[in-house]
Amino acid sequence: MLKIAICDDEGYFRKFIREILTGYMDRSGGIYEIDEFVSGKEFAGLGIEIIQYNVVFLDINMNDMDGMETAQKIREVSNDIFIVFVTAFADYTLEGYKVDAVRYILKNNVNFSEQVYECMDAISMKMNYVVQKKTFNFNEGTRNISLERLLYIESRLHKLEFHIMEDKLNRYSLYGTLNDMERELADDAFVRIHQSYLVNMKYIVNVSRYKAELNNGVRLEIPKARYRQVEETFVAYRGEL
Repeated sequence: MLKIAICDDEGYFRKFIREILTGYMDRSGGIYEIDEFVSGKEFAGLGIEIIQYNVVFLDINMNDMDGMETAQKIREVSNDIFIVFVTAFADYTLEGYKVDAVRYILKNNVNFSEQVYECMDAISMKMNYVVQKKTFNFNEGTRNISLERLLYIESRLHKLEFHIMEDKLNRYSLYGTLNDMERELADDAFVRIHQSYLVNMKYIVNVSRYKAELNNGVRLEIPKARYRQVEETFVAYRGEL
């Protein structure tokens, strides 16, 4: 399912964009869900749950937290989300490069609907190539998941439990060893913090006092013997961002 967020403090424009997107999605025949947010602050307040969305239409000029600030918050948790800026002004292009915005659409453009359609066509094409996915044969069934949505893997009695953010935080399991999974995900920014935990560093906000804190509030223990290596790996990862 394609999940789209519209974040704009103008009720009229939220409704206008929603109608255009509904027409596009109904025509394409895809399964979709569109949610509206009245401010950047409200959307950013979702925290890690932001990654349930595939596309976000963002008004740049909003009070409290503008579209650029909101986009920066989005990028703190996801590089896969497609950000579309909707604005009354055309002077933010350079700022948009920093957050990898896929399009700028001017509100007063007479071809607004056509531009939204073109934008969605481009995003649909990109989604087939950009999002890094991997297929796992879970006990609950085979699933093709985005590695970016995988928070961490926990080893429990010969089974691996995957904690994955989809529409909500879901758990799937399969039989295997964490050693094998660590080798399989060696090039994908995962760090082994414990004999039982392999964690996506994107979601670690802090490493201290022998614990790794994730941005959904979960705290996972790090043994003393691993602590320095985990800390150095995490600091190096943050430095490369």
